[in-house]
Amino acid sequence: MAEWMKLPVGIEEFEKIRRNGFYYVDKTGLIEELLKQWGEVNLFTRPRRFGKSLHMSMLKSFFSIGSDPGLFDGLKITQDTKLCEEYMGQFPVISISLKGVNAANFQDAFRFLIRIINAEARRLWVLLDGEKLDCIDRKILEDLLDRRMEMDTLVYSLRELSEILERYYGKKVIILIDEYDVPLAKANENGYYDEMVLLIRNLFENALKTNSSLKFAVLTGCLRVAKESIFTGLNHFKIYPITKAVFDEYFGFTDDEVREMLRYYGMEADYETVKEWYDGYRFGKVDVYCPWDVINYCSDHIDDPKLLPQNYWLNTSSNEVIHRFIDSAGKLGRLTRAELERLVNGETVQKEIGQELTYKELYTSMDNLWSTLFMTGYLTQRGEPVGNLYNLAVPNQEIRNIITEHILKSFKEDIGKDGEMVTAFCTALAEGKPDVVEGLFTGYMEKTISVRDTFVRRAIRENFYHGILLGILSYKEDWIVRSNRESGDGFSDILITIDGTDTGIVIEVKYAEDGSEEKECRDALKQIADKRYEASFRQEGVHKIINYGIACNKKKCRVMMEKHD
Repeated sequence: MAEWMKLPVGIEEFEKIRRNGFYYVDKTGLIEELLKQWGEVNLFTRPRRFGKSLHMSMLKSFFSIGSDPGLFDGLKITQDTKLCEEYMGQFPVISISLKGVNAANFQDAFRFLIRIINAEARRLWVLLDGEKLDCIDRKILEDLLDRRMEMDTLVYSLRELSEILERYYGKKVIILIDEYDVPLAKANENGYYDEMVLLIRNLFENALKTNSSLKFAVLTGCLRVAKESIFTGLNHFKIYPITKAVFDEYFGFTDDEVREMLRYYGMEADYETVKEWYDGYRFGKVDVYCPWDVINYCSDHIDDPKLLPQNYWLNTSSNEVIHRFIDSAGKLGRLTRAELERLVNGETVQKEIGQELTYKELYTSMDNLWSTLFMTGYLTQRGEPVGNLYNLAVPNQEIRNIITEHILKSFKEDIGKDGEMVTAFCTALAEGKPDVVEGLFTGYMEKTISVRDTFVRRAIRENFYHGILLGILSYKEDWIVRSNRESGDGFSDILITIDGTDTGIVIEVKYAEDGSEEKECRDALKQIADKRYEASFRQEGVHKIINYGIACNKKKCRVMMEKHD
């Protein structure tokens, strides 16, 4: 095996990546751009897993007094020697992340915030020479190390740390706050939102608004939360959302960066797959890939080159917004369902996007849900917006899979509410009545969306209808249903054994273009015969076997059957 650099799966510490031989996509140009744009307080909003935390760690390593300049050897920023002389390692830095403030109640969240301040105070205590601090500053630091910290101490903590650092070093202080809005999101989920808004507002106001020791600050988060007045009155407050062209290439991997990574790891042949699955996000005027996905894909395919693409982004959050959206689409009727269907099939819908929602407002209306889907990365923009009107699209195959999986989950939950229809469908299958099966399955398909996107591979379209069938069959308790089971000379779509009977059912699902439904059914039945999918039943002593070829086209289907006794 070639001696490749390690891939930094889940590593968000710049220093660790640079010291330990991990592959690093050079984003240090962000430092130069940040200083060029200059804002006293700068907020970057991006979806999860687009490099926000790594960039904050990079800023800390660059600006902090005493940091190692060797970490930046060979990187783009070192080409600007004047900038590096003026800023590299020249400032005291306070750096905290709020992503760990995930609590079920306000008291626990308050304790978590105290621990975060404790940890930063300990880090700075080690850097400072205690003999150079006067007794007042030492007492303030001791208070900030106390795990029983009072509310007023907490809300003044960042400001007081800044004042101590400025007095000690004689320089203004840079403050970095990563994932600033996580405490608000968790508070909204768990019912203590108003208390948390007040706490965060007071903390930020003291650190960012009335703090004469501040050089500048950088914050990151998923959403801009402005209506709660968290940032009210900040001078030179600059916001860089996904719609702005400034900094657009720094969050996410560009096409050139992905090509280079794939070339380095000998995966040039995987380019089209990686592009189809993980590209498609539009930030400002640049198309970018999700870094988390690309890094995980490369890591997995070094060990297993034949592994199918995975939904890596899916498991990095609860995906609550998709649950809410699909549930609302089902309740609000045909229009929203039709729009969801357009998105899944690679088309766009035009919506007015509001980028200053409160967390309380995220799910209160369908309009807000569209905005939330856009800002959190489930949808992206196509073309240029007109005012606040954006043409929204699903970015790539991974997000399409996440959406369709949630659609199928919702569909399955709805199926369970109509036991009579499930019974009728399964009875028709067992009794060999293809016309009844066809009619009932068509009825099911009319209740959900159809997958017809010509850019989606045929197998993926077939998998969606396969999923609908499995959802229906899962409610038949006395049926043993096996999916993609090796049988004969291949892998059958669905094999069903009916408990207590001498009957087995084989189902092969095909996607059909207009007018080819009957041909696809015949091809499905021929495939069952040619691949000997009945073999496992024969080995089990099952003698009555019913084969079904089912062809699906949008919201229509055709069912054909063959019996073997």
